Amino acid sequence: MNAVIDHDKSRSVAESGAVAPGRLEFVRGASNVTIAGDPSLTDLYSAQFGGPAPDVRRVGSDVLIEYPRLMLFGWTRAQARIGLNPAVPWRIEIRRGVSRLVADLRKVDLLGFEVVGGISQAELWLPQPRGTVAIHISGGVSRFRVSRPARVAARIQIGGGASKLGLDRQYLGAIGGPIQLETPDYATAVDRYELDIRGGASRVTVDQEG
Repeated sequence: MNAVIDHDKSRSVAESGAVAPGRLEFVRGASNVTIAGDPSLTDLYSAQFGGPAPDVRRVGSDVLIEYPRLMLFGWTRAQARIGLNPAVPWRIEIRRGVSRLVADLRKVDLLGFEVVGGISQAELWLPQPRGTVAIHISGGVSRFRVSRPARVAARIQIGGGASKLGLDRQYLGAIGGPIQLETPDYATAVDRYELDIRGGASRVTVDQEG
């Protein structure tokens, strides 16, 4: 994969005294994406890409990744590997959908995660939350697994119908929407996750590590 270097390397995150949250945004969709917290980073982020090269811009603490407007069959060759500095809290946004996503955010202070345009095949590994952390998905979802730390409360809300939906030991084979599942302690928990899918869902699992 070809490395894409951060545009502003004049100062590290620690040297700049950055306290503003970071925001990673894929502007025009993405495919074959890996995102992970990287404690070795001194800069805000690192990025490597294979296949069609996107435009990468940094605006303050925002990192914007934008693929060409017409990808056609280029998605089969597109790859992105993004490292995030855990010293900064992060919000992640993906516009126009994503396929084949692996996001290991266990070392990241996650403020929120949003996908507009649907998900096809994704794994999301979550850190210990602070307060209620929302995961919003607009569009259809297929083959989506979410893993959270043990004993962390969670709720799933789905606007459309669902098939093969699981939250820990709760399981639904096929059911029309709207749907809501939550852990017994969700209402009283201070630190928790809320997964909101505004569309149909198939093969969605939310479970605990360990």
